[in-house]
This record gives sequence, C-alpha cells and structure tokens, in this order.
Amino acid sequence: MLHFERRSRAGTDRIGVHVNQLVIAGWTGRDEAAVRHHIEELQAIGVPPPSSVPVFYRAAAANLTQSATLQVLGPDTSGEAEPVVLALADGLWLGLGSDHTDRKAEAAGIALSKQLCGKPIATALWPLAEVEDHWDALELSAVIEGDVTYQRGTLASMRHPRDLLQRGPTLHPGSAMFCGTLPAIGGIRPAARFAMRLHDPVLGRSIAHAYETEALPVVT
Repeated sequence: MLHFERRSRAGTDRIGVHVNQLVIAGWTGRDEAAVRHHIEELQAIGVPPPSSVPVFYRAAAANLTQSATLQVLGPDTSGEAEPVVLALADGLWLGLGSDHTDRKAEAAGIALSKQLCGKPIATALWPLAEVEDHWDALELSAVIEGDVTYQRGTLASMRHPRDLLQRGPTLHPGSAMFCGTLPAIGGIRPAARFAMRLHDPVLGRSIAHAYETEALPVVT
C-alpha cells in the first residue's frame, strides 16, 4: 500500500492506496516533429521505435515505491522526473514520480526496460482539477548528485493529461499513469542521488521527492 497526503484548497487529508494498474505514457511531447527526430536519434543507437506516438507502456504496479533507497541491477539505470495522474474513488489526483529505467536493457526493448526498475513516487497529491487549467505553467525539475541540474522546464511542452486520458487505457480507481518527461540536461546518465520537484507557481505550492540508488553487482 502507498500512503499519500492529499493537499487541496479545501484542506489536507491522508489516504492509503492500493495501486493495481501502472501505465507509463511515453513520447508525450506536443511537438510531433521533435518527437519523431528524437525517435530517429535513438534508432541510430539501437533503441527500437515505439509502436505509436504517444505510446502507453504497462508495468507491474508493485514497482511503485516511496522508499528513500532504490536498488537496481548494475550501473546503467537513471531516473526521469514525471507528473503522475492517480485515479482514486473521488476523482483524479496529480503527483510526482520518477520513471527510473534500465538504459542498457532499453536497447533490447523499452517495455522490458520499464519493468526492470522500481518507480519512486512522492507522498503528496493535488486534485488534478485544481491545476489542469494552468497545466502549462507547472514547473518540473530534477537534480542529481546534490546540486547538478538534470531536468528543468514547464509542462507546456508536454501533452495535457486530458489528452493522454482520451488516448490511453481507462484509468479506473487504483490506477496510476506517468505522463512523460523533459529532456535531460547534459544527456541521460546514472546518478547515486536523484531529487525531483513539481512546482505550481500559480497556487504557490510544490511536491518534492528524493531517493538514493544502490547499484547491485551483476554476477554472470
């Protein structure tokens, strides 16, 4: 079970949630030409193209974690800060997660690489209804190794969650969907510490989460 503090204009409460469906939306950029260009870049280094744009990968819901430490196999994994839509009995809520991915396995198959790592998720949520009218103003950022800016930008470059909800699988209560990410500044690379933040400058609030990565040895 995951535990969240739900922060809304009406007040704050706490809730435990059993997530039974995890969807990871990929290639969610609004600039389709730029998305296609990035797909071609990845193809050049051996990463297969997605079957559609955007694409909706499935991963085991048990991969979601709120632990401060994430164990991974080998040195070839890295995080990606993403907004996360969580469907609850009383509606849709917005949170923050990291689509931590095995980059070595990504060349063999993106869906496989998504499944191989835990997916850290923050403990705070906002009602999606309170932010969707100013979605483009929301600021997403990530820092690695304590002070190195890894990702930074607004969600204006990403598809609105309502767009994704219309295209993707139905999110019944107990479902979570990662909504895409921003480019890595300086290139995708592993880090021992990953800290992420989703900031709402309109309502003056933030969701943050950080975790350490423990790389387990690969024994052959």
